[in-house]
Amino acid sequence: MKKNYISLMLVFACFGIHAQQADQTVNQGLLKVDPGTEVSTYFDFKNEATGDVLNDGAMHFYGHYNNEGLFSYTTNSRTGYVVFEGLMPEMQKIEGTSPSSFYDVLFNKSGAEHSFHLTNDIANGGTVNLMNGVVLMDKAQGGAFVFLKGAKHINTSDRSHVNGEVTKNGNEGFKYPVGDGGYYRFAGISAPAQESEIYTGEYLFENSNSKYPHASRTGVLQAIDDKEYWIINQSVKTDNSVIVTLSWDTRTTPKSFTDNPDLLHVVRWDDNQKLWVDEGGVVNHADQTVTTPVNVEGFGIFTLGTVKKPLLNPGEVVIYNGVTPDGDGMNDYFIIDNINQFPNNNVTIYNRWGRKVYETHSYDSNGNVFRGYAQGNAIVNQGEKLPTGTYYYVV
Repeated sequence: MKKNYISLMLVFACFGIHAQQADQTVNQGLLKVDPGTEVSTYFDFKNEATGDVLNDGAMHFYGHYNNEGLFSYTTNSRTGYVVFEGLMPEMQKIEGTSPSSFYDVLFNKSGAEHSFHLTNDIANGGTVNLMNGVVLMDKAQGGAFVFLKGAKHINTSDRSHVNGEVTKNGNEGFKYPVGDGGYYRFAGISAPAQESEIYTGEYLFENSNSKYPHASRTGVLQAIDDKEYWIINQSVKTDNSVIVTLSWDTRTTPKSFTDNPDLLHVVRWDDNQKLWVDEGGVVNHADQTVTTPVNVEGFGIFTLGTVKKPLLNPGEVVIYNGVTPDGDGMNDYFIIDNINQFPNNNVTIYNRWGRKVYETHSYDSNGNVFRGYAQGNAIVNQGEKLPTGTYYYVV
């Protein structure tokens, strides 16, 4: 299909566009960009309060962007492409008091610390391509970076991520494309229970001790990460919760932590108790992540912590995390030492999406142990061997 190209360096009265200044393109009426049409403006672009942009094609902004009116795409059309690749040496401004709705969007601009300064509320429905340039998300000046249900990001890296708060809508698991100080340091959440739930995530490359004293911690915790922390919150408070995943990085995380990753747990500042509490930790060495075994008990400030090395006393319950049911006689089942001394126990195992795959009472009393098969009351795919992966247990 032949594409139509429009370069907004001229006056288009039929669209309500005019050159207000020598270096600015202004829309005051209806601007409709049809599929297959590409529009580019090398000047600063301003959509006035009376302006209505319906972008089902592609719009390229090489100057600053200011939206005071309507900027959207046809709902459910899966079209509408916006490109920010400013040619100016300073940060490209994405501003305006009226929210902007994009489907696919590309950020592609080299810069020093930050390439883009976001003070507009943008909602993204498709793919956010963070190809090049860090987006400084300025919440204090009205900025918001929102991923709607089904939206995703690609090419996220140290040189291309969001420095500031990112919002996720919808009932899907999500990895936040956040960072600070030139480092991409993601955090993730499992799929929320309800589509209407909204979660925000942010990373700060700074010591949390002055605000959240590390000396105030529960007894099982040995140390608190003094280099970095994340803020994960529910925008709208609900009774639901999610599993939280944090990443570690040898460049930012304390060396004493990364040298002993098996001791890593996710920890949270409990504002009611005014102390750090342990949320547990399942370590993935390949991905360099730590995940809470079950849904967290609260939200707010999260970081990494190390737990004290266990001292095994006679009769103490010890849980072994690895299960390799291949018949070689080693870790063929989920071993919990001395669990039979506590016969009134319950053991439940979930897959990474939170679906229950195993449940039993009085574990290991009559050979009732987990051998890698779905088993228990009301378990989906009863008796089937489970695939290789990460699972979470509650004892």
